[in-house]
Amino acid sequence: MKPLILYHGSDHIIRKPLYNYGKIDNDFGRGFYCTCEIELGKEWACQFGKPGIVNKYTLDMEGLKVLYLNASEFSILHWLSVLVQNREIDDIENLEALEFLKNNYTLHTNKYDLIIGYRADDSYFTFARDFINDGITLQTLYQAMTLGKLGVQYVLKSKKAFDSIIFNEASDVPVNTYYTKYKERDSEARKNYQTLKRTPKSEGIIMTEIIKNPQLLLDFETERVY
Repeated sequence: MKPLILYHGSDHIIRKPLYNYGKIDNDFGRGFYCTCEIELGKEWACQFGKPGIVNKYTLDMEGLKVLYLNASEFSILHWLSVLVQNREIDDIENLEALEFLKNNYTLHTNKYDLIIGYRADDSYFTFARDFINDGITLQTLYQAMTLGKLGVQYVLKSKKAFDSIIFNEASDVPVNTYYTKYKERDSEARKNYQTLKRTPKSEGIIMTEIIKNPQLLLDFETERVY
């Protein structure tokens, strides 16, 4: 398998990412979070309004077990389930939905070396929470996940993955340029989401309907793929 070029935005140079280090309540749990888009890496480096560093790496994919959450065998509910396993969620009213996700869509992520899936920054996490609370439809959630064009994140989880990543170089990132880009991307996503949110829920499928009739999700996923 071809090696991956990955970028990690930070406030310092990271020559050797540390295994089993970092926050446990990130999207996919503790791990080293990267992107394959250098521009996103630069934005993430300056997201707090301070000068940053974008670190570039090569990841040898040979022998790594990869969980690709956007693959056709998974639905967006698998991604949601991983989020609720790891992130602290406020303002969840639909507790039945959390139980449904836990019982039907839990993935044992500790079996994988690398996880690839949507990044759930603050605005995207709002989209996920709204769907769980029946505030938006499944169709709107899928549309919302493309707002801002955040793409996917690559998260190194196992020691094997950490042993397979090689530091290439690090570059300074100008804060005036990339903090502005970061804020504009987030603001645009939120603005477009408010437009999407006005779509009548009668035109789609809400979470409670999926709980009552899981076949609705299967039918939707089949139509979306084909």
